[in-house]
Amino acid sequence: QVQLVESGGGLVQAGGSLRLSCAVSGRIFSINVMGWYRQAPGKQRELVARVLSGGTTNYADSVKGRFTISRDNAENTVFLQMNSLKPEDTAVYYCNADVQGRNWPHIPRNYWGQGTQVTVSS
Repeated sequence: QVQLVESGGGLVQAGGSLRLSCAVSGRIFSINVMGWYRQAPGKQRELVARVLSGGTTNYADSVKGRFTISRDNAENTVFLQMNSLKPEDTAVYYCNADVQGRNWPHIPRNYWGQGTQVTVSS
């Protein structure tokens, strides 16, 4: 029943910005880790950024200083602000979350969104 839905992808020129959103719905007790992954054609999926429930963040070296991850716990939503975009950022971006269900013992399960395309032109 838990679902993750991404939005905000699109086509931008190099140097431009995009803001991705991911809304989590369902019977949720707690969302622990929320993160963004991406996969470019011919390449493996990689972690872009993640944010823990306490606010700690981690970023891939390739996006440090350009991307910012944040979360709105009241709305069960995670965001990825992408600035100074480069053609090499072109990929399908996927939202990922570890979610504890409402019923005891609240075992965490991992969920993925459907992905949103980000294309950066040169």
